Amino acid sequence: MKLGILDYAQIDEGSNAQTALKNTVELAQLAESLGYERFWMAEHHNVPAFASSSPELVMMRLADATERIRIGSGGVMIPHYSPYKVAENFRVLEAFHPGRIDLGMGNTVGTALVNRTLNENKKSKLNYEQSVIDLKKYLSDEEDAEHRFAAITANPVISTIPQMWVLSTSVRNAKMAAKQGVGYTFGLFPIAGIDKLNIGIQAAKIYREEFKPSAFMLEPKVSVAPFVVVAETNKLAKEYAEALDFWLLGTDNFGQLREFPSVETARSYAYSEKEKAIIQANRTRMVIGDVQNVRRQLNELIDQFKADEVLLVPLMPGLEARKKAIELLAEVFI
Repeated sequence: MKLGILDYAQIDEGSNAQTALKNTVELAQLAESLGYERFWMAEHHNVPAFASSSPELVMMRLADATERIRIGSGGVMIPHYSPYKVAENFRVLEAFHPGRIDLGMGNTVGTALVNRTLNENKKSKLNYEQSVIDLKKYLSDEEDAEHRFAAITANPVISTIPQMWVLSTSVRNAKMAAKQGVGYTFGLFPIAGIDKLNIGIQAAKIYREEFKPSAFMLEPKVSVAPFVVVAETNKLAKEYAEALDFWLLGTDNFGQLREFPSVETARSYAYSEKEKAIIQANRTRMVIGDVQNVRRQLNELIDQFKADEVLLVPLMPGLEARKKAIELLAEVFI
């Protein structure tokens, strides 16, 4: 089973943004040494505890610091940006690191304030699928005389293309990914809910059935992405999960906490009954336990989704805990 990591460049309690970005480089290098397939950077804006506001820039640093592992975005939030500029960014990345770059895309616009700030001069936004179509044209130089910008080229012109993936939590976008011939990643981690697993299984099935090959992907590829909290013992994993529970309350649009909390900080908080219910619902987004328990849970997800890959989100307190987690998972899966 191919494994990937989705990283947030999280700023751990008592740390800072510079250290968080250095930690991301170290984690990517470790993932490569352990045989992981991919290492992706999330895009988040106005979240103080995350330093991953510009995945493309972090990607270049990670690609420079590694040799084999695929480096990607998880994902670039396409509604905010010109597809042409995104294509140019990824062509530059691919030019420096041919055959190693992934363009993972999403259509989440973020909070109202983030959306207004990133789009203050725009009168409207492109249809999401049209943005994907545009990206395919610009990245492959395919001729389309009917395209509204048929005469323009995304530079630099190079001989290779990045892989393209749609990150989604819906059947609708699974259909779109299949139609456009790109990879499909179903995110279990973004939204809590007991029904989401069934939606994901259905989405993956429909994606495979309706997939049309393209220059970007010749056959369908499905990955599933959960939060994962794994440690040497179930007891320690459950402790780490308390920090994630506290974080996922998302108070003030994730602006209340300047740093990703420690277990101690999570335990010192007085939870309301409503917050306890939110925490319980959020556990549907996670895989928690020692490596054997997590292995069993991930294998069940792999079977249900008929997944080709798993994209792990180890949002755990402290770099050493995250490093140990990906080491443990490599031992049983790679």
